[in-house]
Amino acid sequence: MKVFITGGSGFIGSHLADRLLARGDEVLVIDNFATCRRDNLKAHPKLKIVEDSICNEKLMNQLMQEFKPDLVVHAAASYKDPNNWVEDALTNVMGTAIVCQAMAKADIKRIIYFQTALCYGLKPVEQPVTLNHPILPRGSSYAISKTAAEDYVQLSGLDFVTFRLANAYGPRNISGPLPTFFKRLTTNQKCFVMDTRRDFVYIDDMIDCIMHAVDGKGNGTYHLSSGSDISIKELFDATTKALNMHFVVEVKPRQPDDVFSILLDPSRTKNEFGWKAHIPLVEGVSKTIQYYNEQGIEETFTHLKEVK
Repeated sequence: MKVFITGGSGFIGSHLADRLLARGDEVLVIDNFATCRRDNLKAHPKLKIVEDSICNEKLMNQLMQEFKPDLVVHAAASYKDPNNWVEDALTNVMGTAIVCQAMAKADIKRIIYFQTALCYGLKPVEQPVTLNHPILPRGSSYAISKTAAEDYVQLSGLDFVTFRLANAYGPRNISGPLPTFFKRLTTNQKCFVMDTRRDFVYIDDMIDCIMHAVDGKGNGTYHLSSGSDISIKELFDATTKALNMHFVVEVKPRQPDDVFSILLDPSRTKNEFGWKAHIPLVEGVSKTIQYYNEQGIEETFTHLKEVK
């Protein structure tokens, strides 16, 4: 296959590129490297990397026409600064509109899109969250812009799969609690955890699921989630175990705008793809910490405003 991955040097995109290249596919990547490491992807004869933005409409049209991919995996997204609404709107909304229309002009039929679970709001009204839950993205600029982008994907008339994601973790991840815990624990900074539970999926499991859609399965909206939640305290304890540290951490009560658990119901994904997450948390965290120890973490990001 020929696969065009936007944001292909990022966390999910680079792991997917590795999987595709390993089986002999040809991969084109575009990335502006705003929130990823340049060494996430290694040189490969079937890999081409373009450093630029998906908002470059002329370039996107050119790449679609010249490469003629069998499908596009749209992983590019702005989330670096939760207060930079303009960048979120430009990259996530306008960039997605450009991607979809460039595909249509080049007669490319299929797109895979990644949506945030925050599209359901900071306090979902049901647990587990089903695909019928109302869309309530107003809690963050990231969620608003990613949801508008998902609407454009659906408006485009393309054959699409949208994965609404649980919390992904693994090597190369630089957003979320795990890299934050690692950085704080290894630099003697203060640590605390919130009294909350979240749904975590290790990156290898996530790529296994995405590959079903790459190979043509599915149409429409799916939850990519484990179907079970763990406490942030459990994640912290798995981190200290992997670091061989003994640390008594403060568990803080939730903020008024926080919710105890966000758990996505993956029933449709399991039924149609025959997929389920299987890598245990302790194993996944251990592999991730090994990567952090070897490669280090220069900077971590969040798409939510920091809790003071």
